[in-house]
Amino acid sequence: METVLEKIKDSQKNASDKFQPSGLLLQPLWDLRIGYEWYLTSPIFPVILSVTFYFCVTFPWTIFDIYGQDWKWIQKFKIQPTKSVTWPLVKQAVWVTFWNHMIFILPISVAQWIWQPATDFPSEAPTVWEFFWHQYASLMIFDFEYFVWHSVHHKIRPLYRWVHSIHHQYHSPFSWVTQYLHPWELISVGVFTTTSPWIFKAHPLTWWSFMLVSIIVSVEAHIGYDFWFMPHHWFYGWGGSIKHDMHHQRPLTNFAPFYTHWDWVFGTNCPGLLAGGEKSTFLMDYDKKRREKRFEKVKAKEAFLLDEKALHHKRLD
Repeated sequence: METVLEKIKDSQKNASDKFQPSGLLLQPLWDLRIGYEWYLTSPIFPVILSVTFYFCVTFPWTIFDIYGQDWKWIQKFKIQPTKSVTWPLVKQAVWVTFWNHMIFILPISVAQWIWQPATDFPSEAPTVWEFFWHQYASLMIFDFEYFVWHSVHHKIRPLYRWVHSIHHQYHSPFSWVTQYLHPWELISVGVFTTTSPWIFKAHPLTWWSFMLVSIIVSVEAHIGYDFWFMPHHWFYGWGGSIKHDMHHQRPLTNFAPFYTHWDWVFGTNCPGLLAGGEKSTFLMDYDKKRREKRFEKVKAKEAFLLDEKALHHKRLD
């Protein structure tokens, strides 16, 4: 009986390998770790990787924001063209980001280094299928976690006032606003990013890639530009820069960081401004319906007050 089961398992494994090479495509990339395991297995390596990569991703957008204000070829893609990014704004955001990482993230990272054991590396790379679907699923998990955290910190006023309002000091976001956060929010985002791949027991290579991808899409949501090649123009259900830029203009809308389905479900979805500050037909329809609802509420309130007044006079008579 055991022999039969072993044969079935072997046949299934062979069939799987035939359609899904076990890391053959990614193995050369994974083999680059050889000789550097002492550094890469350290718990502090993911922190150094993500912080370094974040600074590298934000730097080019700083050049566009500061030195490209007269470059018409890029300014035509700005979502809020009347709002300029200045050095004082950038310095404030960079200083808060640096301070948070030095005072909070660095000590946590050192504690991890001391108390958490080094990561055990598998010899084989992940399959291409695992590499991509684990990252996609992790983005979905993170998206839900942060949607809940974000909406709660908007709707509970003390949480908004003392925590999340720091991020909303900028009504026109730019790249450095991505991590212009209260320490509690920065730590929460770090926990969500770190633990989401754990649910799927993702390969270290997949986990590192997910961290970099999440940084890219988070910065992209804050850059304040609407380029034609951005994901929201090509993938239905992706929020991107136009949605999050609108969130900074209308803070009770667009709570989800990446996708739009949770905002659709809970009625907080709002179309965004397009390049050059152009209003799409979706946004114009949204604003029209919003005005109509507000008008209906005012009329209903006036009718209620008139009925109360008439009832009061009737009682007096």
